[in-house]
Amino acid sequence: MNRSILVGPVAAGFCLCLAGPLAAAQPPTTDPVAQPSPSPTNLSKLIPAQTCLSDLRAFDSQMEKDGYWPSGAGFGYGYPMDGYPSGSATGYHDVRPSYELRTLIASANILAQRGEQQLCEGELSTIRDVYKTYVADMRGNGIPEADGPSAQRKQIAAAQPVTAQPNAFRSDQLLGTDVRNEKNETLGSVHDLLMSPSTGAIAYLVIGRGGFFGIDEKYVPVPWGDFKVTQNLSLLVFDIPKSAIDDAPQLTDDHFAAPGKFDHESQKVDAYWKAQLSSN
Repeated sequence: MNRSILVGPVAAGFCLCLAGPLAAAQPPTTDPVAQPSPSPTNLSKLIPAQTCLSDLRAFDSQMEKDGYWPSGAGFGYGYPMDGYPSGSATGYHDVRPSYELRTLIASANILAQRGEQQLCEGELSTIRDVYKTYVADMRGNGIPEADGPSAQRKQIAAAQPVTAQPNAFRSDQLLGTDVRNEKNETLGSVHDLLMSPSTGAIAYLVIGRGGFFGIDEKYVPVPWGDFKVTQNLSLLVFDIPKSAIDDAPQLTDDHFAAPGKFDHESQKVDAYWKAQLSSN
């Protein structure tokens, strides 16, 4: 039985050590930080830890200002795809910086959504330390910061079709990479890969747009062969206006996943993008 295959980022697990019961005389509190973790039957009543969510947003903005986030070098976050100049090495062989930062940020976001303010802030502290180490390493090895919109426009102008690339692409290179159009407008970022059940090849990149760190995002499948890629895979380019992706078919839980539905759903998605690209 054919099935489509989704390949997504792996969320990190946690071992949460619970404190002993509170003293009986302690008054109840409505502070979400102090609330015990809810039972699985009460997950819909979770109160997100808004303070930590705000801190995550602020940290994300700071990384973008630093110039090493989220684009301007390979893997989406930080290091160039082809390694350091002059033969120097990163020293990271098993876990690349982009994957580690994505996973840690996803973990902090999960904790924040569960109302775990203290745990979320602890995770964010670890993220800051990891990021600080990476930035110091990149600066020490002469990796320049991104040159903002001017550099992005030059990269976009020189982008080449993904189907014309001599090298293969890894999932951790694609996931999290910014997607922009020829006008350097942000269309979203790569959230997932959708594989053809008959060929096993990438059929679509699933573009996440709107929301924040996966919260309230909408997911749009875009044919893999219609993308262009910039040097060192710093950006993916899809030459359509923002309005086209606003109105595009969205990926829902039952799309493509049910047995035998891939061909039916892909026909609708392909027809939409063919019409958009031909009129652009």
